[in-house]
Amino acid sequence: MAVEEGNRRRDLALVAGVVALVLVLAVLVGWLLLRGGDEPSPPAAEPPAASPSPTPAPAPPADPPADPCARPATAGFVPTAITVPGVARRARVLALPRDAAGVPGVPPVSDKLAFAWDRGGIEPGSTAGHVLLNTHTWPDGTAMGNRLLAGLDVGGRIVLRAGPQVACYTVTERTEVLASDGFPGWDAVDGPPQVVIVVCSGKRLGPGNWTHRTLWFASPATAT
Repeated sequence: MAVEEGNRRRDLALVAGVVALVLVLAVLVGWLLLRGGDEPSPPAAEPPAASPSPTPAPAPPADPPADPCARPATAGFVPTAITVPGVARRARVLALPRDAAGVPGVPPVSDKLAFAWDRGGIEPGSTAGHVLLNTHTWPDGTAMGNRLLAGLDVGGRIVLRAGPQVACYTVTERTEVLASDGFPGWDAVDGPPQVVIVVCSGKRLGPGNWTHRTLWFASPATAT
């Protein structure tokens, strides 16, 4: 009986020890869990800031169009085209001879937008004399002369061309005279170089017969 009692006490002590150990482990595990839950979570990584889109570099400014008067002809030439800004972008110039009476030729009636140049006379680019040009004026207002009367004034530019050759002039005088009076010296072959354009104006009395003539005098121009 004493031996059995001793065995029982020993078993009870062993069970109590195991229970105590389990309780200690349970408390320790719970403490660790609680401590881990109190620790702050690491902050979430912020997304990288978006890099700004590069601003495209401004396009270089376009080169301005070359001024045709920057390199004028250094000698006279036979013109084939004329430009009058605001009036004629590029009109034909016909080299026509004078008639039997010595009057400069005029463009064909069918060519209402062409100019006539006094063939054999002073050439554009010459250093002296008047370059003579004329063009039609029509009663219905549709010819080149009508355009000049409406749009070419003092300060206007006249550009005569023949291939790469260019001669530029600036209008210095515009005048209207009676056809019967004419304009002395308009066809000078000496003196300062000028372009002279002549058109019919005033009142039309009949085919090719107008009461007045309008003349533009233009002196050599420099590049702008």
